[in-house]
Amino acid sequence: MMPATIARRLAVGALTVLIVALPGRAARAQSLTVLPIAVQMVPGQMTSILRIINQGDSETTIQIRTFAWSQPEGKDQLTTSDEVLASPPLAMIPPGDTQIVRLVLRRRPLGREATYRILLDQLPPPAAPGTVRIALRLSIPIFAQPQTRAVPHLQFHIESNARQASLVALNDGGSHEAIRDIALTASDGSGLKVETNASPYVLAGTTHSWRIVAQNLPVPGAIARLSARADSGAFEQAVPVVAAP
Repeated sequence: MMPATIARRLAVGALTVLIVALPGRAARAQSLTVLPIAVQMVPGQMTSILRIINQGDSETTIQIRTFAWSQPEGKDQLTTSDEVLASPPLAMIPPGDTQIVRLVLRRRPLGREATYRILLDQLPPPAAPGTVRIALRLSIPIFAQPQTRAVPHLQFHIESNARQASLVALNDGGSHEAIRDIALTASDGSGLKVETNASPYVLAGTTHSWRIVAQNLPVPGAIARLSARADSGAFEQAVPVVAAP
């Protein structure tokens, strides 16, 4: 979490971030609009662009770094990579101006979707006496499809024991899926609360889990009901409960 309130506005594929003053202290507001909020490269596409708009009242400097993105054991992992180039990687944006950043894949994805993340850092100048300047960091996903379009394929189950339970998704397809607005219902009709602070993305070839927080955990052999929203639309399905390993 950043040590300040960050207001985020999503509209027409844009992400606007405003840093506001901390209570009892002075801070200079800085507003950036970044679009798109996720970079989608279709089969055969090797380049894309980001538009970064400085809507603040002073110039700002940004730095962009690119990373390979994987999910070993369901946890996001970023690894320094030169497979994606960002040009320019460092830029100063005057107030009201727009910086175009060109993204270039250095090799074509093979077999399944390639996934990367951009870390966009705001580099604030030294703070004047009596003020505080706050650095901003945004993480923007890049999804690059292979030459033949790949699709996700998710299978869900619940792993449970006497102490804990989790909703588990296995994606054995060739591209990512994003799962949001998860709602689980036990076989007796009661709701099962699911922690939703985890990343919604399930990358190709990975397993992702969401912890279930409930007084009465589902028992192995039962059947729960899942409803959620994916990039492809809303869905509902029965989910078996199995013994946790």
